[in-house]
Amino acid sequence: MPATIEIAIGAIIVSLAVSIVLGTLAAYRRGLVTDQVIRVVTLVGLSVPTFWLALVSFYVFFLELRIAPGSGRISPSITPPPRVTGLYTVDYLLNGDAVGFFDALAHLALPVMVLSLVTIGLLTRFIRTSVLEVLGSDYVRAARAKGLPAMRVILDYVLRGASLPILTVVGVAFGALLSGTVLVESVFAWPGLGTYAYNSAANLDLPGIMGVGLVVGIIYLLINFIVDILYGVLDPRVRIA
Repeated sequence: MPATIEIAIGAIIVSLAVSIVLGTLAAYRRGLVTDQVIRVVTLVGLSVPTFWLALVSFYVFFLELRIAPGSGRISPSITPPPRVTGLYTVDYLLNGDAVGFFDALAHLALPVMVLSLVTIGLLTRFIRTSVLEVLGSDYVRAARAKGLPAMRVILDYVLRGASLPILTVVGVAFGALLSGTVLVESVFAWPGLGTYAYNSAANLDLPGIMGVGLVVGIIYLLINFIVDILYGVLDPRVRIA
């Protein structure tokens, strides 16, 4: 489970950072060339099969260019860190092992990139729609009329107003990343929940398959519970209600 959590957290952080920039830019440049290009790119990201993207990335960056490490969580010459959280990057940092940390980070790069490219397409389109709805609000027009800097209007008014629907889809996307990494983990020989589910299905291990289904269900319940709590943190109206 920690191996899957590690790539899922990395993928959702990268996806959210890139999607907020692209989605907000597309909304502000609605109907222009920038908006059209971003919409085409996100459509491609949504359409490309994950397993195909994983195979192509592995072939290009590892076999051909040799700029990314091979499969697994760390190189064979590196000793695994003392287990604290099960997340190798975190455990290496806690142990003060810089060499192990950067090696684990390098092995994370390709799986995280593949999962991020697929998730970015979904989040960008959703963020664009949410930001467009907020841009037409009276309080955003009032903020612009006051002469506030554009960046402050985006951060303090637009993104905050659009945060609740964005938070909902981020929670769903994170749950999907935790439960849907089977093909990516299989390609990169990543010893996580997806690989365990694949091996259980291949070996007709019914208790293993049921266990994975139970864990995935619990994950979605926990994520939805956390998202509901964050609603009240972000929006005072929810707390009052």
